[in-house]
Amino acid sequence: MRVNDAVLGVILLLLAGTMIWLTTYFPSFPGQDYGPALFPRLLGGGLILCALLLIRRGHAARRAGEGWVTLAPWWSQPGLVVSFLAMPLAVLAYLFFADALGFIPLAFALLLALFLWFGERPLRALPVAAVATLLINWFFSDMMRVPLPRGLLTGIL
Repeated sequence: MRVNDAVLGVILLLLAGTMIWLTTYFPSFPGQDYGPALFPRLLGGGLILCALLLIRRGHAARRAGEGWVTLAPWWSQPGLVVSFLAMPLAVLAYLFFADALGFIPLAFALLLALFLWFGERPLRALPVAAVATLLINWFFSDMMRVPLPRGLLTGIL
């Protein structure tokens, strides 16, 4: 899929403008010429320049006959579309179900499903998903002290 640069430029322009607008709520430090809003505003200004360049380039491409969105030929094959959307769908599934199910069961199920969808053999996918889930849980909960949702395992862990 190819999205015209003008569309991306407008999105970037809106995000940069929102970022600069949000810095108006930052506190100022008395006696200083600049405060915590300076760097985000400079960054936002740079993003606005990049957005304007993208918009200009996108309009030039439109005059040359390019559409706003051009779909690649693989978009007509449902299996490839599902493969493309598998990771974002897994992230959304984690966001929606992590509190109810818990990190360990959900991460294991998502990893196993992804491994199997992308063609890994079940005898290899099962232990790798289990070990990866336990290692990630250990790293975040024990090493980084990030509280992961326990969900179904609340009374057990």
